[in-house]
Amino acid sequence: MKRLNPAYVEAVRETISASPFFRHMSMTIREMGIGFAVVDLEVDTQHLQAFGCVHGGVYAAAIDTAAFWAPFCELAEGTGITTVDLKVNYLAPAQQGRITATGKRIKLGKTLGLAEATVTDSQGRLLAHGTSAIIVIPGFGLAGGPALPPKFL
Repeated sequence: MKRLNPAYVEAVRETISASPFFRHMSMTIREMGIGFAVVDLEVDTQHLQAFGCVHGGVYAAAIDTAAFWAPFCELAEGTGITTVDLKVNYLAPAQQGRITATGKRIKLGKTLGLAEATVTDSQGRLLAHGTSAIIVIPGFGLAGGPALPPKFL
């Protein structure tokens, strides 16, 4: 298996974290690699619903993001993915602080993949769990952004 280029991972991580949706959600990809991704989100008032807890859509977005990027580094260069299904279980509320979504690739085939993610708070308390089916799309790359270094060494 080819070795993942750390310069590529860093360039992709920076590009993703600077995108409008990530900035709006206060999300950053802390790390990503073969079969995993870690996404951090700093809870702020825009993330809260009327009862003062993090809105379920924020958990869903964090799970979708971590599950999406977990298999990405395994794809051939110039190949992308998109989510086709997302299932989320909400397990506990959060009101403030940092939440972390940790994604893990379960299976990645030539056409379809499956990943999961958990959301925890800064004390390690499990807040949500989800699974995501993805479809592999050859020739589907990142929109805009700088030219990237080679994906593999």
